[in-house]
Amino acid sequence: MTRNRTAAVDNSSTRGDYGQGDRKEKFRFARTLVFIQCIVSAVFAKILIVFFEGSKPDHTKSWLYGLCSLSYLGAMVSSNSALQYINYPTQVLGKSCKPIPVMILGVTILRKKYPLAKYLCVLLIVSGVALFLYKPNKSSAVADDHVFGFGEILLLVSLTLDGLTGVAQDHMRARFQTSANHMMLNINLWSTLVLGLAVLSTGEIWEFLSFTERHPSIIYNIVLFGLTSALGQTFIFMTVVYFGPLTCSIVTTTRKFFTILGSVILFGNVMSTMQWFGTILVFLGLGFDAKFGKTPKKTTN
Repeated sequence: MTRNRTAAVDNSSTRGDYGQGDRKEKFRFARTLVFIQCIVSAVFAKILIVFFEGSKPDHTKSWLYGLCSLSYLGAMVSSNSALQYINYPTQVLGKSCKPIPVMILGVTILRKKYPLAKYLCVLLIVSGVALFLYKPNKSSAVADDHVFGFGEILLLVSLTLDGLTGVAQDHMRARFQTSANHMMLNINLWSTLVLGLAVLSTGEIWEFLSFTERHPSIIYNIVLFGLTSALGQTFIFMTVVYFGPLTCSIVTTTRKFFTILGSVILFGNVMSTMQWFGTILVFLGLGFDAKFGKTPKKTTN
């Protein structure tokens, strides 16, 4: 619910019009918005550490936090940049496959082992979400000439970086027992550093400050966006630490599915045959995962 609220605030901030008449303008400072989000999340995580963990040391290597931050930001930039070359349904379809690279890179790099049922469950969930969210572009009567282009390459880069983020997080929790709050704090600090350099070098930060002077009403939306995002991140990092990046990727992948499904149930919207089939696949995958997808616990004598 918190992540949905964050999306709603983000949507109202970035897509709404500010000003009146000929002076209407849109918010176009996405990097600065994420920069502020990272600052608020880092402060929020630090407060949680002070109140709940005290002086508990964190032995995680700094380069791991840096790698996590760069792969996370790189995945986001690649995914957004891909929209310049491919349509939105294709991007949604591609990003719904996020658990697959998380699983593949976990197996190949960290030598993780999953039961065969886990692979089947992930495949069912990913296929179901993809079918449910995919909407063919009916406005285009002629199919695209290219089969695989630069947009698809960017999408693959984004998915690969998602997988690397999962590998780094899995290594942290297994090797250093990194807490959720320390992971959240340090990844956001690294992201703040990278984005800070970006908005300063491009001059976007000064344009943003000028925009807030002209339209101070946006400050409320930005603060609300930062707070809801920080709260949402808290639960995401808790999921990563306690259940693993693969489970977290499944949760974030199915989040939009359950949001839309909830609106269908509440408001009586009609679902297509493909969406019904996708819904069945998702629930089958989740059900099988709960029953058969767990890694058997090792017994000791």
